[in-house]
Amino acid sequence: MTDQIQAAAQTWAAKQSAAEGLTPLVGRLYRENDVLLTVYGRSLLNKSVNGIIKAHRYARHFDGAELDPADTLTIAAQLIDMDLGPCTIDLGRLAAAQRDGGGDLAALLADQLSPVAGQAAANEEEPRDVVLYGFGRIGRLLARILIDRAGGTGLRLRAIVVRRGGEGDIVKRASLLRRDSVHGKFDGNIVVDEENETILANGTLIKVIYSNDPSSVDYTAHGINDAIIIDNTGIWRDDEGLSKHLACPGASKVILTAPGKGSVKNIVYGVNSDAILPEDTVVSAASCTTNAITPVLKVINDEFGVENGHVETVHSFTNDQNLIDNYHKGSRRGRAAGLNMVLTETGAAKAVSKALPEFAGKLSGNAIRVPTPNVSMAVLNLNLERGTTVDELNTFLRSTSLHSSLRNQIDYINSPEVVSTDFVGSKRAGIVDGLATIVDGRRVVVYVWYDNEFGYSCQVIRCVAQMAGLDLPALPALPAQA
Repeated sequence: MTDQIQAAAQTWAAKQSAAEGLTPLVGRLYRENDVLLTVYGRSLLNKSVNGIIKAHRYARHFDGAELDPADTLTIAAQLIDMDLGPCTIDLGRLAAAQRDGGGDLAALLADQLSPVAGQAAANEEEPRDVVLYGFGRIGRLLARILIDRAGGTGLRLRAIVVRRGGEGDIVKRASLLRRDSVHGKFDGNIVVDEENETILANGTLIKVIYSNDPSSVDYTAHGINDAIIIDNTGIWRDDEGLSKHLACPGASKVILTAPGKGSVKNIVYGVNSDAILPEDTVVSAASCTTNAITPVLKVINDEFGVENGHVETVHSFTNDQNLIDNYHKGSRRGRAAGLNMVLTETGAAKAVSKALPEFAGKLSGNAIRVPTPNVSMAVLNLNLERGTTVDELNTFLRSTSLHSSLRNQIDYINSPEVVSTDFVGSKRAGIVDGLATIVDGRRVVVYVWYDNEFGYSCQVIRCVAQMAGLDLPALPALPAQA
C-alpha cells in the first residue's frame, strides 16, 4: 500500500512539473505570436497548474486515456522555435498524431502547422478596436473575455459607453467588473483613474465615455478608429436604430447582443456565421437561448430530420424582472423573481428559423423564469422524420460535441450528479444532458443546459471576430468529413 501511495504522489508531482513547464510557453506563444494552445478545444491560457492537468484529463473522452502533460510540453517547446503566425493549436490532436504515426516530431509539426510556420513577421496589423455600448451583465462579461485575451484575439477593448449614474459612477462600475456574485472575482488588477475617466485592467486601458445618445460620441477624439460597437443595451434592435452608432466618427460596425428585428441578420456563430459579409455593418448575435438550441437542432435535423416540435426553456431570472411584486409592462414579470416560477413568452423557437430557414413554422416555444441567477435549460420536444434509439441519438450528439465543426458550440455530459451551477462559466453555447434524453420511436426529448450569460458572451465574441475578419486557422485541421 505504501508503494502505491508513493507512486501516486510521484505521478502527480511529475504532472505538476510538466504543467509548470507548460505555463510560460503557453503565455509566450500567446503574447509574442498570437498562438492559443488548447487540449481538444480546452484553452490552456491563464490556467493554473491544476487547470492544465484537468484539461489533459479531458483527453480521455477522445483517446480513452489521459494525456500526459510531459508529452505536450515536448511539443510546445518545439513550437517556440517555429516562428508561428496567429492561430489556435490543439496539442491534444498533435500528441495523438505523434503517438499513432510515430516518426520524427519536428517533421510532423512542420507538416501539420505548415500554414502558419514562419509567418510571425506577417502579423503586423494593429488589433481591431472594440467599444462596449452598455456595461450590464453581458457587457461586463464581454469585457472580462476581451481583457483576458488582450493581444491574442486581434480585438482590443478601448472604451465603454454608459449613462452617467451620479457621483462615483466610474468607481462603482469598476467595482462591478472586479466582483461578480455569479462568476466570481476578476482575475487580475483593476486601477481606476477618476480624473481621466479610465479603467486600467490587466494592462488594458479602457476609456469610460458618458453619453445618452448612440449617435453623439466622437470616438476619434479618444484615439479610437474603425471600431466595432457592441450594443448591450437592447434598446435599439432594428437597422434604423442600430445605425445611429454608425453616425459616430470612429465607428464602422455594430453588433447587437439581443435578437434583431426587421432586416437585421440574426447570427448564431457556427451555424450561419458565414452569412456575415464584409460589407455588413449591423448584425445581431441573437439571444442566449437561440444560441443554445440552434446548433443542437441543426445537427439533429441534418442526421434524423425534424418534422416539428416544441421548445420549453427553464430560464434563470434576469434584470428585466422585478425583485418584489410591482408594476411591469410585461405579463406576469411583475411578480417577485426570487420567489416565483414565472411563465412567460420566448421568441427563441421562432428565431431559430432566422439562422436555419428550414425550421420556419416547425417550432413553438414558451419559457419559465425560475429563482436562480444564472444557467438555464432548454427542453427540445421533437418529432423526427425517422426513428432512433437513445443510444444512437446520444452517441451521435456526443461524437458531434467532440469531432464536428460545431464542437465549440455543443458540449455533451452524462453525469448523474450535475446541476445548474456546474455549468457556470461554460464556454459552449449549449450542453446536452445525455442521461435525460428520451426516445420513443420518432419522438425525442433532448435536454440542453446553457450558461445564459458567459456561454452566450463567448458566442458574441466569436461573432465580433468574424465581423473583424479575424478567421484564425485552427490546427491541425480536422478531417474533411468532420
